[in-house]
Amino acid sequence: MPNPTAPELIAAILFGIAVIHTFSTKFFARLAHLQPRHAGLWHLLGEVEVVFGMWAFVLIASLFLLSGHDAAVAYLDSRNFTEPMFVFVIMVIAASHPILQAVLAGVQWLGRLLPIRDQVAVYFLCLSLVPLLGSFITEPAAMTLAALLLRDAFFTRGLSRRLQYATLGVLFVNISIGGTLTPFAAPPVLMVAAKWQWDTAYMIANFGWKAAIAVLFNAAFVAWVFRAEIAAKGRATVEDGKGIASSYTVTGVHLLFLVGVVVFAHHAAVFMGLFLFFLGFTEAYKKYQDRLILREGLLVAFFLAGLVTLGGLQQWWLQPALSDVDSTVLYFVAVGLTAVTDNAALTYLGSLVEGVSAEFKYALVAGAVTGGGLTVIANAPNPAGFSILKGSFRDEAINPLGLLFAALPPTCVAIFAFQVL
Repeated sequence: MPNPTAPELIAAILFGIAVIHTFSTKFFARLAHLQPRHAGLWHLLGEVEVVFGMWAFVLIASLFLLSGHDAAVAYLDSRNFTEPMFVFVIMVIAASHPILQAVLAGVQWLGRLLPIRDQVAVYFLCLSLVPLLGSFITEPAAMTLAALLLRDAFFTRGLSRRLQYATLGVLFVNISIGGTLTPFAAPPVLMVAAKWQWDTAYMIANFGWKAAIAVLFNAAFVAWVFRAEIAAKGRATVEDGKGIASSYTVTGVHLLFLVGVVVFAHHAAVFMGLFLFFLGFTEAYKKYQDRLILREGLLVAFFLAGLVTLGGLQQWWLQPALSDVDSTVLYFVAVGLTAVTDNAALTYLGSLVEGVSAEFKYALVAGAVTGGGLTVIANAPNPAGFSILKGSFRDEAINPLGLLFAALPPTCVAIFAFQVL
């Protein structure tokens, strides 16, 4: 392992502090109640979405002091912030009232075809069909839709703590692996697909069918275990209660905006332009709209931008950790590293290693998507689901250790699918 430079060492330390801070947000939430005089500060430090952005700011300030203005600005300019921008845009559009109602109508229609209670059917489809849909509308969009549907139909109905965390764990894992049917929807796959020439046929043959089995099993298992509570407390239909009108034309236009943003996901100038047109359209047809989740989307984008900024100087220790190891060992190393880094950053660094085998490539990507549900920082869409659902938890905070333990069983199912099937 090469000796790190001073900026790399500081970035690694700050990255470690940020990870610890992420697992300590509940502590700051409690401090807000114990010390009301500084409640605003403690609430800010208790916001998971703020953590990486705040420590990224400390990193840039350190670079200014260590390397000067030009070096700090040059480093920021070298970072690619397209993904945070895309997640913000796709969250806001996917969560718009017309699209949400259209997806809900489809889920309810399919739910009535299943030979189980309507509430359990809707719950099962939110954790299976919607994550698999992420292979086509991208994982951030699927996470946004699934989290909103689950929140309105189940999480606001007083679910037990066990069911809340079990649902969150399955949702995060299924979203992470459910986007592997195509080469463009899952961030860790996207980072390597072009260089390694992976197309849709390759993804389905090597990843997709295994992921689909794991997704369906995870969703079916948690739905069966908690079927009584889901049937008693859940709702098979969700009414907005605000008298918002519906229009097939407006819904169609919203879907066109969604498709356009997905098609141009790698071209920030294009999808940001489409987003501005979208904002104008929603203003022109206000009576068909609910509140856009602009604040939530911006917080998630801030989180991801901080992760991009801090993660850019971790190559000195991450890349050696991925090199010269057996493919099976690499798979489990990737699962573990994903929990404390971003899985897209992990696969990108792995793609820089030249002359690797097909087994290396499979193990790296499979491990990255397998571990993508273990923590909020493991997969780019996770902060979106975290932001949408956290208000339904006690103290409006999700315990990171609770998420980790809840995600372990579905993660083990994904391990079996990718390593045994």
